[in-house]
Amino acid sequence: MVLLGDEFPNFEAETTVGKIKFHDWLGDGWGILFSHPSDYTPVCTTELARVANLIPEFAKRNVKVIALSCDSVISHHGWINDIKSFGGIIGDGFPYPIIADENRELAVQLGMLDPAEKDAKGLPLTCRAVFVINPEKKLALSILYPATTGRNFDEILRIIDSLQLTASKKVATPVDWKPGNECMILPSLSEDDAQKNFPRYSSVKVPSGKNYIRLTKEV
Repeated sequence: MVLLGDEFPNFEAETTVGKIKFHDWLGDGWGILFSHPSDYTPVCTTELARVANLIPEFAKRNVKVIALSCDSVISHHGWINDIKSFGGIIGDGFPYPIIADENRELAVQLGMLDPAEKDAKGLPLTCRAVFVINPEKKLALSILYPATTGRNFDEILRIIDSLQLTASKKVATPVDWKPGNECMILPSLSEDDAQKNFPRYSSVKVPSGKNYIRLTKEV
């Protein structure tokens, strides 16, 4: 298992765009690796089509996207035609690569197997994992969904906005935050430093009298 803050494995893998070494493929920006249980399955088709249509949004955030399942590259290439048809995606090619993890090495290494879901041979399928990797090649976020629950990629874009903001500013994002909403000044920032960095911040009074809920739009 890779934990938050760990360097993400620099694995080599066969993909729909050829063999890659992950760190080289990722470059200097952010990345998302997301797994799906199996090719030619309904929920997975909706997810990969949605991601394909959201590639311009990921590109705005300097995020590269790569998918993974335990099927072969040949299977992936055949399935891509269905994904493009379902998503109304026109033109040649496909906007992001899909990893072929036929021997399940990456699925095991990254803790992505779902024991409750098995293929026709009785082997466990990969769950719906999401890994966000920062420019330092470290794991910034991980989410594991069961195979039966499709992901919300609008939420994943929101998460990336939060991760990128909080990586450069001394703030945290509160519940249901969206870009443009108020942020919370980190509790570790002293009152003096809070005033210097966010001179127009406001505080929320609470019964304890402690001044720890400090809000700002100055980010």
